[in-house]
Amino acid sequence: MGERHALRSRLLRLRRELARFGTVGALGFLVNVAVFNLCIHSLGLAPVRSGVMATAVAIGTNYLGNRYWTYRHTDKSRMHREAGLFTLFSGIGLVIENGALAVSHYGLGLTSPLADNIAKNVVGLGVATVFRFWAYRTWVFRGERRASGGREGRTASIPRRRLVGLTAEEEREDRRALLK
Repeated sequence: MGERHALRSRLLRLRRELARFGTVGALGFLVNVAVFNLCIHSLGLAPVRSGVMATAVAIGTNYLGNRYWTYRHTDKSRMHREAGLFTLFSGIGLVIENGALAVSHYGLGLTSPLADNIAKNVVGLGVATVFRFWAYRTWVFRGERRASGGREGRTASIPRRRLVGLTAEEEREDRRALLK
């Protein structure tokens, strides 16, 4: 019974995390689409150049939302490292997102505004979003710190969970999980 409750508690936390990540992502999506279309239609820039600019603006928006809302409970002592990793993984997402646009526009010859928006903002952004969610929660906004250990200099994971924002019941479940 305790294991079922612990699993349910973890799934509820994951659901909340996904909801917050999705909300931040939706705002970033709106920024991305607006800047992309503004650059193409108002400024007359090339599609991939417009896509890169739009994605860069959305990355800034998403960092602020994820750092100060979605993952506000994570360790803030290493924010330079966090910002660097966020930029790295966001850059990979940018390449995925705009790579889909480049393949569609230049490789397949689908050059209509609708085709460009679907390639970049549906296909590319969809794949990039899945990648970013995994990368951010795995590498960027972690609740653990790494420390040197062992003779070979390997890193050992040291649990350092910040329980801010958790209910008392969730804190107890986390402590029980650590003791197992």
